[in-house]
Amino acid sequence: MAQLDTLDLIVLVALLIGTAAYFTKGTYWGVPKDPYATSFTNANGAKAGKTRNIIEKMEETGKNAVVFYGSQTGTAEDYASRLAKEGSSRFGLKTMVADLEDYDYENLDTFPDDKVAMFVLATYGEGEPTDNAVDFFEFVTGNDVSFSGGGGAEDTPLSNMKFVAFGLGNNTYEHYNALVRRVNAALIKLGAQRISAAGEGDDGAGTMEEDFLAWKEPMWTELAGKMNLEEREAVYEPTFGITEREDMSPETNDVYLGEPNKNHLEGISKGPYNSHNPYIAPIVESREVFTVKDRNCLHMEIDVSGSNLTYQTGDHIAVWPTNAGKEVDRFLNILGLSDRRHMVISVKGLDPTARVPFPTPTTYDAAIRYHMEICGPVSRQFVASLAAFAPNEDSKDEMARLGEDKDYFKEKVSNQRLNIAQVLESVCESKWTSVPFSIMMESIQKLQPRYYSISSSSLVQKTKISITAVVEEVRIPGSKPNIVKGVTTNYLLALKQKQHGEPDPDPHGLTYAITGPRNKYDGCHVPVHVRHSNFKLPSAPSKPIIMVGPGSGVAPFRGFIQERAAQAKAGEKVGKTVLFYGCRKPSEDFLYKDEWEVRPIVSIASHKACTPNVKQMYKQALGDSFELFTAFSRETSEKVYVQQRLAEQASLINELLQQKANFYVCGDAANMAREVNVVLGQIVAEQRGLSTEKAEELVKTMRSSNQYQEDVWS
Repeated sequence: MAQLDTLDLIVLVALLIGTAAYFTKGTYWGVPKDPYATSFTNANGAKAGKTRNIIEKMEETGKNAVVFYGSQTGTAEDYASRLAKEGSSRFGLKTMVADLEDYDYENLDTFPDDKVAMFVLATYGEGEPTDNAVDFFEFVTGNDVSFSGGGGAEDTPLSNMKFVAFGLGNNTYEHYNALVRRVNAALIKLGAQRISAAGEGDDGAGTMEEDFLAWKEPMWTELAGKMNLEEREAVYEPTFGITEREDMSPETNDVYLGEPNKNHLEGISKGPYNSHNPYIAPIVESREVFTVKDRNCLHMEIDVSGSNLTYQTGDHIAVWPTNAGKEVDRFLNILGLSDRRHMVISVKGLDPTARVPFPTPTTYDAAIRYHMEICGPVSRQFVASLAAFAPNEDSKDEMARLGEDKDYFKEKVSNQRLNIAQVLESVCESKWTSVPFSIMMESIQKLQPRYYSISSSSLVQKTKISITAVVEEVRIPGSKPNIVKGVTTNYLLALKQKQHGEPDPDPHGLTYAITGPRNKYDGCHVPVHVRHSNFKLPSAPSKPIIMVGPGSGVAPFRGFIQERAAQAKAGEKVGKTVLFYGCRKPSEDFLYKDEWEVRPIVSIASHKACTPNVKQMYKQALGDSFELFTAFSRETSEKVYVQQRLAEQASLINELLQQKANFYVCGDAANMAREVNVVLGQIVAEQRGLSTEKAEELVKTMRSSNQYQEDVWS
C-alpha cells in the first residue's frame, strides 16, 4: 500500500471534518443566525430552537398540519396563523405555524403522507423571496437539490408530501406573486401532491382579504376529502393563556413596558441590531421640507455611530413606531380595560408550538401601545369571530352580517378605513367586556417597523442616516372618523416637534409616548435598524444613470447624487447623471430645492464637510454630467407629470440606454411606476424603429439584468 504524503493527509482530514460537520449540523456546531430571533419565546419561558427537523417537531407535538410562512411585513404570518386556527377549530386538524427560517428542508422527503404542509408566501420587491424564505426558496428551486434520502429532483423525493399554497402579491409589480408560483412549480416538480389550486392575493387591487377567503373555502373542501376530515362548528379555542398578576406592578424591574427584548429591559445596548433588536438612535437633526401649512414632509438625520450599524447608498432604514395615545385609549376603552391598563399580565402559549408575539410579563397598555397593529386594516373573518362576544343580540347580528356580507363589509368597514376599535364602536358603543384579550392578540398583527429609503450617501455620511418622510393624513369622504393618520410618520412628526421645543407634541391631535418605555428614548431617540437593498448605484461611477423619483420618491436619488458629487470632487470620472423630479408646485413641495443648487460637498477621504465659504453646487461639482428635469402638476391648469418629461427627452434617454445606463424608478407603484415602464417601452420602440412587442421585451431584459431597478410602494 502506498504511503500517504502530507497533502493526502490534509485532504483526508478536511474531508472527514466536512463530513462530520454536515451530518452534525445544528447539533454541535450550529449557531443561530440571530441571537434575538427567539427572544420573545425565551422571555416567556419556552424552549426555543430545540430542533430544526420539522417532522421531528410535528411528531413530538402531535401535529398533522404545518403552516409555513414567508413574510416581510407580518401580513403573510397573520394569514398563516388564521389558516392554522381555522384548520383546528373547523376540522380538528392539529396545526402549528412555522417560520421558514426556523427549519431545515433536506428531510422533507420523509414528510409523512398522513400530514399536510401549507405555504403562505409573500413576494417581496421584484419577485424576490422575503428575508425569512430565502434559504427555503433557493433550496427547492436549486438545480442540485438533494434530500436526506439521497434523492434528487428526478427521483420525485417529495411524493409523500401533500401541500397547499397561498401567495400574497401586488399586481402593480412586474413579478406578481412570483414566489408562490415558483415554489408551487418546484414542489410539484419534486413530486409533491398539491391539494387544490394555489391561491393568489392581490394587494394592488385591494382584494387581498377577499382573494384569501375565496381561495380557502374550496381548498378546505378538497383537503377534507383527501384527509377524511369532518367539519364541525367552529368554537373559539384560545392559543394563549393570559394571567393577571396581582403580585406584580409596572415598576417591577422584570416587567416589560415596551422593551423588545431582555437586553433592552436591562438597559443594555447590544448588537447585532436588526428586525428583532432595534438600535435606540439619537435624532441629531429634524426639519420640515415642505413650505405649506397643511402638509408635512420631514427630513431627519439619525446618528448610528458606535452601533456597528452600516448601510450602503440605496438601502432602507426601519423605524419602530408606537401607537398613538388616542388609539390606545380607544382600544382599551371599548374592551373595558381602561381601569386595568397598567395591570401586569403574563402570557403563555397553550400549545407547545405557539409563539407569544411579545415578551412578558408586560401590561395591557404596553402590549397595545408597542406591539399590536391596532390601527391596521380589519378582516371580515376577524369581525365574524367577534360576533360571539358581542354585548347584545343586535350587535351580535350586526357583526355576523358584516362577517358574511362582503359588500356590506366593504361599505361599512373597508371603504371607511376603520380600525378594529372603531368597528366595535360603530356597532355598539357599550363596552365589549366579553371579548377575550387572547383573541385580539391572535387576530391583530404584530406592530411592524416601517421602511424608508435612505436619502443620504454612505460614502459621504457613514454614521448618519437621512430619512425623508411625507406625513400621512388621508381624509375619507363620508367617513365618521374622517381622517386616517399614518402611524409612524405622525410619530416622527411628534419627535420633530419635541426636538424643536414643543413641550407636548400632538401632531394632528395625536399624542405619543415619545420618551419610550421607562424614558429610554428621552432626548429625541428612535428605535431603528437597517435593511439592505438591491437598489444600488453601478459599481463604476463612470456609468450613466437615469433616475425617476417624484415626491418623496426622490429620497434615494438624493443619496445617489450626493455620492456622485463627492466622487467628482475627489477627481473620479462620473457618468451622466439625470434626474426626473415632480411635485405639485415649486413654491410648496419641491423637496431639497436648494440642495440641487448648493450643497457642501464632502471630502471622501475625511468624511468632513468643506468649510462654508467653499460650498459647491451639485451642478458645479458634477458639471454637465448632471441634469435635472422637473414636472409640476399644480403650477398651471395643465397637469404635468414625470412620465411626460421622460417622453420629451426620448432622444437623450435612448442615447444613454445605448451606453448601458442604469434606469431607476422610486415612488408610487400603482400609477407612476407602471406608466414610466410603458413610456420607456414607447421610447425604445420609437427611437430604434422597433415593434411594441420587441421594445417591451428589451425593457424586460433590462429588468432581469438589473439595468432597470425599482424601489416602489403602493
